[in-house]
Amino acid sequence: MTDTSIRERPDLREIAAEDGIVHRRSVFVYEGPIRIWHWITVLAVFVLCITGYLISHPLPSTPGEASDQFLMGYIRFAHFAAGYIFAVAFIGRVYWAFVGNEHARHTFILPFWSGKWWVGITNQILWYLFIARRPRQWVGHNPLSHVFMFLFMHMAVLQIITGFALYSEATGPGTWQHTLFNWVIPLLGSSMMVRMVHVILMWLTIVFILIHVYTAIREDIMSRQSIISTMISGERMFKDDHPDD
Repeated sequence: MTDTSIRERPDLREIAAEDGIVHRRSVFVYEGPIRIWHWITVLAVFVLCITGYLISHPLPSTPGEASDQFLMGYIRFAHFAAGYIFAVAFIGRVYWAFVGNEHARHTFILPFWSGKWWVGITNQILWYLFIARRPRQWVGHNPLSHVFMFLFMHMAVLQIITGFALYSEATGPGTWQHTLFNWVIPLLGSSMMVRMVHVILMWLTIVFILIHVYTAIREDIMSRQSIISTMISGERMFKDDHPDD
């Protein structure tokens, strides 16, 4: 299991401070393609959420001749372009789950059969509720963030499928979008239902982002390991040598 407690990893590198007294340990976790996918997805989701909201809640009429206005057209174009980038990046992410290191694939699988994993979830919940005295150290995602990343990955699949299903209505029969995704509309009953599912998934994604950003900043400040910088450098830095409780 890749989100293993730090005490189970004997291969950590020692990094000595300049004074030779303080030691910090680090381990390489996230490979370059994973980090690139993460930040591309951040930008794509940011554009998708803003333009998606404006598409579902159009702006008031703008002054001047209608032929001179193409604001909603630009908004839709930005949404479609970001959608393609999001989808292609996700396909690359799935590919890297097969060829990358162990941390590249564990977000796609939940080890619910592991008692240690459930204990880790309980400990992390107690830590987030300010009940546990301190968090455990984890090489990859902690078990609770593992659950949320697993849910995000599957929401991403549904967003891509419903998004391209709606897009296929514009491209029309004979296009690859229509051939691969138009079946979703009769499956859910109507394009309105597909649109509703797509919008609900958008709001769930926004909730995920708020939780994700809060916990990442909180853990970077309060926990015993680096979080944000790890998704930049790929290295997980551990701040102390105390054993887990």
